[in-house]
Parts: sequence; C-alpha cells; structure tokens
Amino acid sequence: MFHRPFFPFERHPRLFEKGDLKYVILNLLKEKPSHGYEIIRALEDHFHGFYTPSAGSVYPTLQMLNDMGYVSSSEQDGKKTYTITKEGKKFLEEQQDVIDKIEGQMKEWWGPRDIDDFHDTIHDLKKLGRMITQQTRHLGTENWAKIKEIVSHACSDIEDILEK
Repeated sequence: MFHRPFFPFERHPRLFEKGDLKYVILNLLKEKPSHGYEIIRALEDHFHGFYTPSAGSVYPTLQMLNDMGYVSSSEQDGKKTYTITKEGKKFLEEQQDVIDKIEGQMKEWWGPRDIDDFHDTIHDLKKLGRMITQQTRHLGTENWAKIKEIVSHACSDIEDILEK
C-alpha cells in the first residue's frame, strides 16, 4: 500500500527514441571497454541518478551489437566485457547525424544545474515527507491545519520563484 515513493516526481519525456540506446552504448564503448553494469552506472552518473537504463534494455542491446559485429566480448574477472570493433566505429561515423541528435536530446533533458543544491533540496523534501508520514496518526486537526497552511504557503512561494 505505501511502497511508492513519497514524492513521485513527474517523469521527463522519453529520453531515447526506440533504437537510440545502441548509439549511446557504442559511444561509451568508444571511450573504454566495459561490462554491462559499468554502462548502466556510466549513464546513471551522466544523468545524476535521474535516468538509469534497465538491465533488460542494456544487455539485449549489447547482444544485438555483438551479433551485428559492432562489439566483441571477452570474459574478464568473471564478467563479460564489451569492446567496440572497427565495424562499430565505422557505423558510429556513418551515423554522426543521429548521434548529434541524440546528444542534443540528452543535453535538453538534463542541462547544467547546481546538482548539489538540487540533491540537498530533494533530500529535505523527502525528509519532510517522512516526518509528516510518521506522525500522521498523532496529529490533531489543529496541527494538520497548521502544516497544511505552511506547505501551501511554501508551494505558493516556490511557484512564484519558478514563474519568474
């Protein structure tokens, strides 16, 4: 019943079009050979934790790229490591227009921000949500009215800032 996050932030529009992930993965592999988990983490880091591709999309894409001859794989330390091939590099060069479009989308989706302030604010909002949720049954009508008024004013003030 209460397994959803307290603040389910609205999702951004879809980051990648169908099939775009293969270009992003090849670009990452152009920098250095990686295993699937490293690719997932690299994308998560790039988007500051707000986008994490699923293993269910990364591993099949890696297998498809391997089948196409654009990557090769080898076993290292018990993990399958993928390396871009000459054919994969050539494919990337031929698809530069598509890659430029994807990179533009990525910049639009997550532009420059003061990420530390952003994370601190989100942390504080979650903390507030937890405090209120934990005390729900102990708050009387009068206290609920006070909290509602404070939150309402804060929302209004923030809305004013965002509209400037």
